[in-house]
Amino acid sequence: MTDLPRSRELLAQAEALMPGGVSSPVRAFRAVGGTPPFIVSARGSRMTDEDAREYVDFVLAYGPHVLGHNHPAVVAALRDQLERGTAFGSPTRLEVELARRRLPGG
Repeated sequence: MTDLPRSRELLAQAEALMPGGVSSPVRAFRAVGGTPPFIVSARGSRMTDEDAREYVDFVLAYGPHVLGHNHPAVVAALRDQLERGTAFGSPTRLEVELARRRLPGG
């Protein structure tokens, strides 16, 4: 992999704060060597790192981004929910609807 100066700088900062410099052991690069790219944005199947390099994301967060990053329908649904609130510490109708979808025949 080519040199990633901005990502290397951020990794050094992250290593002082988190084990291995990452928030997930899955993203730890020590086992494979090199500097992990620090991603700044993504749309569809493409991600851009802090060093302005573009990547094709074949992982898509192991499934949650099945529609790709920043899909307009997902962004609209999130924006709608953000206007209502995100964590109430109390039951919501949406929890019931989500649980129903997981049940056979739901």
